[in-house]
Amino acid sequence: MWLRLRGRRAFYTLTCWAKTDCGTGRRLPEKEEECVQKEAKTQFPIEMSLGQRWSPRAFSDRSVEPEKLLSLFEAARWAPSCFNEQPWSFLVVTKEDAAAYERLLHCLVAANRRWAVAAPVLMLSVTQLHFARNNKPNRYAFHDVGLAVGTLLVQASAMGLYLHQMAGFDRERARTVFEIPETHDPVAAMALGYLGDPEQLPEDLRQRELEPRKRKALSAFVYGGGWEQPSRIPRIPPGLV
Repeated sequence: MWLRLRGRRAFYTLTCWAKTDCGTGRRLPEKEEECVQKEAKTQFPIEMSLGQRWSPRAFSDRSVEPEKLLSLFEAARWAPSCFNEQPWSFLVVTKEDAAAYERLLHCLVAANRRWAVAAPVLMLSVTQLHFARNNKPNRYAFHDVGLAVGTLLVQASAMGLYLHQMAGFDRERARTVFEIPETHDPVAAMALGYLGDPEQLPEDLRQRELEPRKRKALSAFVYGGGWEQPSRIPRIPPGLV
């Protein structure tokens, strides 16, 4: 299905007992679900859904409701873009469409297929390379696709969904399999779903799943009067993590 639409961090393990879905509180069948939550331990206040966002590898087999998928892409639709060109497109496949799902799954590198196969939804972001208004190269196209995915991520987090983006996929295979024209370029693959039990992962991936989140200090990327000069914004002391 194509959709074309105009540091330190804390972590903890949360056991969601019978009839409770991890992250959403929604009731489930009689079983125990265990998932990992990695809410950001921020130095300054941020929107809750931003702090709750992270990129898991363990996904539940629970299907993502169609209305929630549509809300995700509605959020992406309202992202800003250069000249309002909205250069993004999304190829979206679910396990209900087994043939298309397998095609996209096998565009992923083997290391990503190990865990992404559990996700109920796979996606591919694609950008248009030239401005529609004058056919000149759009050097901001990839930036704008990132903005669209960023708004999609925030919406997903607000609805208890999780997205893991992947650079590890075969771009040319994806172009061939899904007949993506030369005027467009595949950007990133993505796995989407509800949180699953990390015990379903191979040992090496399970260890990575449980690692705390890490981020650079603000002073490492927020500059002032010149490149790598300390910012004069109050309350950003050097080395703040």
